[in-house]
Amino acid sequence: MEEKVLIIDFGSQYTQLIARRLRELNVYSEIHPCTNLPSLDQQTKAVILSGSPYSVSDGLLPAIDLSMYRGKLPLLGVCYGAQYLAHANGGFVVPSKIREYGRANLSMVNDAVLFEGISLNSQVWMSHGDTIKEIPQGFETIASTSSVENAAFKINGEPTYGIQFHPEVTHSTDGKKLLFNFISKIAGLKQNWNPDHFIVAATQEIQDKIGTDKVIIGLSGGVDSSVAAILLKKAIDKQLIGIFIDNGLLRKDEFEQVLEAYNEMGLHVIGVDAKARFLNELKGISDPEQKRKTIGRVFIEVFEEEANKLEGIQWLAQGTIYPDVIESVSVKGPSATIKSHHNVGGLPEKMKLKIVEPLRMLFKDEVRNVGHALGIDEIILNRHPFPGPGLAIRILGDVSIEKVQILQEADAIFISELKAKNLYPQVWQAGAIFLPVQSVGVMGDERTYEHVICLRAVTSVDGMTADFCHLPHDFLSLVANRIINEVKGINRVVYDISSKPPATIEWE
Repeated sequence: MEEKVLIIDFGSQYTQLIARRLRELNVYSEIHPCTNLPSLDQQTKAVILSGSPYSVSDGLLPAIDLSMYRGKLPLLGVCYGAQYLAHANGGFVVPSKIREYGRANLSMVNDAVLFEGISLNSQVWMSHGDTIKEIPQGFETIASTSSVENAAFKINGEPTYGIQFHPEVTHSTDGKKLLFNFISKIAGLKQNWNPDHFIVAATQEIQDKIGTDKVIIGLSGGVDSSVAAILLKKAIDKQLIGIFIDNGLLRKDEFEQVLEAYNEMGLHVIGVDAKARFLNELKGISDPEQKRKTIGRVFIEVFEEEANKLEGIQWLAQGTIYPDVIESVSVKGPSATIKSHHNVGGLPEKMKLKIVEPLRMLFKDEVRNVGHALGIDEIILNRHPFPGPGLAIRILGDVSIEKVQILQEADAIFISELKAKNLYPQVWQAGAIFLPVQSVGVMGDERTYEHVICLRAVTSVDGMTADFCHLPHDFLSLVANRIINEVKGINRVVYDISSKPPATIEWE
């Protein structure tokens, strides 16, 4: 079993970043909500208390009992976590006279372990409305800034620390060094969490769980489901069967290309041509949510029909990843945006299948790293994210075969030119959108009244926020000219220069 760091989530927007930074230090970490504390086990080697948008004095979050951790394991309170430690032990936490938000510099450092290698004036990132005015008896201040006297403290006689800044954000220039000091020098973790180590452990776990049973997985050509499939294949080989459904809403030639890639990787994949069925069900539907529900329903119907042709299937594999797991845990306060993560709708209940999710504890970048270690084709690993409903939500208004074909051609030109000009790796997500308007134009000596295509390309780290990609003007001119000249029915191309927020990446 893996050594791990337990992160108790009080709702900070940065909680996932703490886990990611620890994973970058080759340490396995798990996030658990403050409303559901796990019991102590032999694998847990340290505990971190996250920040929070709330105040320790407003009573909106539960008082938690840290007695099972304190003094037994190294413990680090971050921002709210530090304030909670102080408040719960008789210290004074009060509203700051001036909101302490943004960059600050350490003006005093007095700790040989937590701050080892971190010098005076090191920049840290503050983000809190309260401050620790007085620390409790038995606490010792070990770092200050010009405006925050108790920027960091430790509790005498136990390996418990608190810091009022956020080491997990890149604005804290030595933040990763501080986390390293905590997990390595104070907690003594081995730092052996890496893709190869994960693959060995996951393979054994899958074999123990599945035994000789058969497993099916719904494939999309995306990174998550593909890496899950190859990992399962490594563990159980021919017991895995993949189903890849062509819903008629994929990119141009994508079904054939991805199916070929899967075959070359040695996966047993059943390709299902259901284009006509999906497009027929979508006729006359313009509402985006109704499109999604229709596509989801038909997918379940087609998947179930194909699965029922197979004998002895007992497991359904899903490409669920760790952000899905975190966000689907309903907590008062933490994880402000709560959503479910049913990758294939109601299939598990409907078909009475058991679930296996081999990637459920990995972040997206870790999934890609595991994919690289497994030797998965770059065509799969480096693909931009693509919406589950496909081109249906990039066609504003009702969906038709004609619109799909026009959009596929325009999108193919855009993506191929991004790759040809080596711009594709710089873009998080790109695609063309079919707008529900027509515009006047002139081609040759004739007036035209044809459709409009909007190009969308964004840069992002995780898709939660995004900026429009500042593509070169000559590149956009080239793409627009090609689309207008080569795609019949298009006489105007525009480029979306809105960011998220306030806009979203997709239009529907």
